[in-house]
Amino acid sequence: MLPTDAQAARFLAQAGFAATADDIAAVKARNYSGWLDEQLAMPQQGVSRVQWLIDNGYVVEANVSSFAGADASIWRKLIASPDVVRQRMTLALSEILVVGMGGLPIAWRNVAIAHYVDLLEKHAFGNFRDLLQDVTLSTAMGTYLNMQGNRKEDPRTGRVPDENYAREVMQLFTIGLLQLNLDGSPKTSGGKPIETYSQTDITQLARVFTGWVNDRTAGVPAVSDAAYPTRPMRNDGSQYQSGDKIVLGTVIAGSLSPAQALSQALDILFRDPNVGPFIGRQLIQRFTQSHPSPAYVARVASAFNDNGSGVRGDLKAVLRAVLLDIEARATPTGSASGRLREPIQRLIQWARTFGAVSSTSGRWAIGDLSDPGTRLGQSPSRSPSVFNFFRPGYVPPGNELALNGVTAPEFQLVNESSVAGYLNYMQGVVQNGLANGDIAPNYATELALANDATALLQHLNLRLAANGLSSATVAALATAVNSIAATSDANRLARVRAAVLLVMAAPEYLVQR
Repeated sequence: MLPTDAQAARFLAQAGFAATADDIAAVKARNYSGWLDEQLAMPQQGVSRVQWLIDNGYVVEANVSSFAGADASIWRKLIASPDVVRQRMTLALSEILVVGMGGLPIAWRNVAIAHYVDLLEKHAFGNFRDLLQDVTLSTAMGTYLNMQGNRKEDPRTGRVPDENYAREVMQLFTIGLLQLNLDGSPKTSGGKPIETYSQTDITQLARVFTGWVNDRTAGVPAVSDAAYPTRPMRNDGSQYQSGDKIVLGTVIAGSLSPAQALSQALDILFRDPNVGPFIGRQLIQRFTQSHPSPAYVARVASAFNDNGSGVRGDLKAVLRAVLLDIEARATPTGSASGRLREPIQRLIQWARTFGAVSSTSGRWAIGDLSDPGTRLGQSPSRSPSVFNFFRPGYVPPGNELALNGVTAPEFQLVNESSVAGYLNYMQGVVQNGLANGDIAPNYATELALANDATALLQHLNLRLAANGLSSATVAALATAVNSIAATSDANRLARVRAAVLLVMAAPEYLVQR
């Protein structure tokens, strides 16, 4: 059976960001799997973020120590690129394999973060093992988690290899803290959870990650080598820790080259049975549900373990499992269903829904929206720490979710300041567009409905909330919109703007079911 308009709109909000009329029609014509297969087959679109920085004059000596153009390069693709599922996956990966701009105190940091996001986009539909390799050797990650310049031990001074990346690649990027069953539940021994790794494993893995340095052009000063952040790190053998290493019970022979040892270490992590449920659950959280059932996690983890053709780590198969699962497509019920829409996703949805997908100047000067009091309280690739904007296991305290142990990560961003800041910021955006009107909406379809407040709100309910607003909420909002006279074009535009903002402020919209 083909989906209804509301079902198609709900799927589009989960798989991408927005549901235009054409998108809804496409999903209804091709069904969920047909539309998704088309997206997964679509090659990367447009110029890369790094190339955009170059083309727009941001890679110049004056910007050697700044993030000039970086935010714009990232927002531009999230808002305007037609490969919407790839962009949604890129955003999801940036919140799992985190590099935050604030942790990049290097030359050409704008190029470094743009290249890192390009790297995530490149591997979004590829294999997780390849993604892990390129992330590990990227200049951005090497800087962010201190693997760049990590040196072997020195008994004279007591120096030991830096353990930061060794710890986080296990804790956050692959296997997590506790051994898991296929369904994501912790394995136990004597009634207690079993840890995945020990301090010894961290120490041993840190020894593998020694000797890696930025691939700078010899004799060329940093200011003249803007391309170095786009090259994988190389190994300085003189700083590599010799000898055998034992990681998670497997010996990595000292006879291996640094590159071979690193590859074997990443293979050990990639093949660990924890990776499927650990990464799979987080991808479910980023796309469909904050608190997935164990059975849902198990099905997605199984797709990670084997794509049906014996391949492990196929992210296309994982995405299909996440988005086409029976629980993702079922009518949501109960307090544990759905997820709070991230502020970033709300803004992108507004832009894509109302045609604000081009920059008149070509500059895309949206900037950093991290301030919770005056902007969104969230901005892509500007996580304050490697632990992302919110933790995957976060349970909001002091409410029904806490009583039932329901994880709701995005609520970690919610406080009095961020709620008011979002509404105030979006009021300006809905009215004036982004970047002082340089990225402007087209409300022509909505203006045609402006005389009938109920019809206007029903239209917005479908497009923004997949008909998630109750009839009582629509009626209440219609009363508010009807308080604005529809006697002139200016008044009708005011009605449309008020209706859009009211819908995007409604709790039934904010929680994506």
